[in-house]
Amino acid sequence: MKLLNELHEALQFIQSKGVTAPQTGIILGTGLGNLASKIDCEVEIDYIDIPHFPLSTVEYHKGKLIYGMLAGKKVVALQGRFHLYEGYSVQQVTFPVRVLKQLGIKQLLISNAAGGLNPSMKKGSLMVIDDHINMQPFNPLTGKNFDELGPRYPDMSRPYDAAINQKMEQCASQMNLKLHKGVYVAVNGPNLETRAEYRFLRMIGADAVGMSTVPEVIVANHMSLPVAAVSVITDECDPDNLQPVDITEIIATAAKAEVHLTALFENLVNVLDDKPGH
Repeated sequence: MKLLNELHEALQFIQSKGVTAPQTGIILGTGLGNLASKIDCEVEIDYIDIPHFPLSTVEYHKGKLIYGMLAGKKVVALQGRFHLYEGYSVQQVTFPVRVLKQLGIKQLLISNAAGGLNPSMKKGSLMVIDDHINMQPFNPLTGKNFDELGPRYPDMSRPYDAAINQKMEQCASQMNLKLHKGVYVAVNGPNLETRAEYRFLRMIGADAVGMSTVPEVIVANHMSLPVAAVSVITDECDPDNLQPVDITEIIATAAKAEVHLTALFENLVNVLDDKPGH
């Protein structure tokens, strides 16, 4: 019951601040927090004030919940996410997704920064995630299952909502924006990969590699919450020509690509209906 009680307390607190009936939830990844500036903000809450919320310890994650209007729709955005490598449990990492669902969102959009394994995806490009491979050691559904939240054995045959992905691709096409589609592999981090690891990850079918997103997507599917995710390719992980990577360069690449990602999410939010899967 501890999880249910904590969810209730977080929900009550956020609602008491005036957050009501958001249509779309958005999680902003590393170096991708500026979409929040596009939101006509009505409520802003620091994570530290929300009961049972973890605190983002990563320099490039601000740690704020922002509620307001984007493209004429009510949205709630998490500016700053949590990672297993920060020392949080996988249940803590995914707690905010459960809170967003309880707030009433109809769909969840996620962004992340990722390394490009597919040589056709160049630094600064965008990839809509079609499927994923989970190489992280923990699963957020481990432990007691609460039937009020979702089933013990949730289906993952289509973890990323096909209807939302299709609308995203249509938006990108109308914007003349190149949007790749591929498979994201989640690793624990925080170190980047070796040459042999990059070869292995490409061999098993991954197009991009990162350290987040998959736990949130598993929990979204557990709660029957339609979810879509986009990776910003921040570096090219060619094991035969691998150069040392500076995290500041990764953040700079994410910032340049963020202009396109922000426009894409704005256009997508505008065309999303208030019913899931439509």
